[in-house]
Amino acid sequence: MQIAILLYPGFTALDAVGPYEMLARLPGTETVFVAKEAGPVRGDQASLALVADRTLAEVPRPDIVLVPGGPETREVMDDPEIRAWLRTADETSTWTTSVCTGSLVLAAAGLLTGRRATTHWLAYEELRALGVEPTGERVVFDGKYVTAAGVSSGIDMGLHLVGRIAGDETAQTVQLLTEYDPQPPYDAGSPEKAPAGLVARWRAEQAAGTAVEG
Repeated sequence: MQIAILLYPGFTALDAVGPYEMLARLPGTETVFVAKEAGPVRGDQASLALVADRTLAEVPRPDIVLVPGGPETREVMDDPEIRAWLRTADETSTWTTSVCTGSLVLAAAGLLTGRRATTHWLAYEELRALGVEPTGERVVFDGKYVTAAGVSSGIDMGLHLVGRIAGDETAQTVQLLTEYDPQPPYDAGSPEKAPAGLVARWRAEQAAGTAVEG
């Protein structure tokens, strides 16, 4: 089974690496990072890069497609080469997936039209405008399309997929060996739980076009 994780300048690192750490542990799996050109691709913090070992053309039919989000998602949405690759890969993929605003890229390629999906909470209306029904769920399955909410939820999505593909025991093993047992010091990880003033601030940033989501 081949898993292709799309890279592009400005992607959010955890969107790609979180699910990678879960999915790459599946038995018999080849995980490849792909981009328009092979070589290092810098994420949204600029200080970290992942290496795309193969170009899009070299990986036309992966079994699992993963699109991370990032501040540069909107530019990627308009990239004809990436949209064409996603449509081609989706024709034969078993699972087509995204993390955070990566779902906007899938939607722009026409792959989520009329479906339920999730994204970063600041991007719900953008997703709706692309003909998708946004939800507040952390991970959403709609047929073979699997979308995760903001950044850290990609880890959950990866673990969900491991369970669907290889069974509960394998998923539990991956969770145990990665010691994925989150115990955050704050309970502010969603707009429903975070202080109202903080949520309002970031909604205002979004309205002003200065918010940055993964």
